[in-house]
Amino acid sequence: MKMNTPKELYLWNKALLKFYMTLVEPLIRYFKNYFPLTAKEKEELSTRFSERKIKRRGFVLQAGDVCRHFTFVVTGCLKMYAVDAAGKEHNLQFVAENDWIADMASFYAAKPGKVYIEAVEPTTVLQIKHEDLIYLYMNYHKFDRNFRIIIEQKYIALQNRLLLNISATAEERYLYFLEQYPHLANRLPNTQIASYIGITPEFLSKIRKERSLS
Repeated sequence: MKMNTPKELYLWNKALLKFYMTLVEPLIRYFKNYFPLTAKEKEELSTRFSERKIKRRGFVLQAGDVCRHFTFVVTGCLKMYAVDAAGKEHNLQFVAENDWIADMASFYAAKPGKVYIEAVEPTTVLQIKHEDLIYLYMNYHKFDRNFRIIIEQKYIALQNRLLLNISATAEERYLYFLEQYPHLANRLPNTQIASYIGITPEFLSKIRKERSLS
């Protein structure tokens, strides 16, 4: 579209900014739970995050690729998993609405990753590139602090899960799953939950049945 006058260009840019602001409104609401946002900060989010829609079983990331985005889930659910030498999937993490996901090692080192991030159901996400995230870190202290908290929480959850895997019973690991993902217990099939816990779907069904009778 050719802009003939400065006024037309101004109106076009204003409409475009409004469109992008609408796209990132879920992200703005998320951050406002932690700190107030100025008009400039909202504008930064609208220009540095991009929306992506992913079909069920579509990929955000595949093993061997470099993770170039930090991803925020607007609607839907994603899983992160690794595949062993026998081709078996091992679920490492789930994220749903208002949560974040990335292959941290690949994202920050800019090296090929070893995990997959896949949509469990149709999912809409907002993504930010590494260089844009660093820009927010450098120019807005509140974003730097908030993302550090997000990463720390992910690390703590990972450490807790590793400890459970070597010291807890299957039922204890299931209870931890319910504690971490209460909103997903009825959205995920047994096969996905069992893979996360490290048991068979049949054994998970047995645990659920025993708990319902107790």
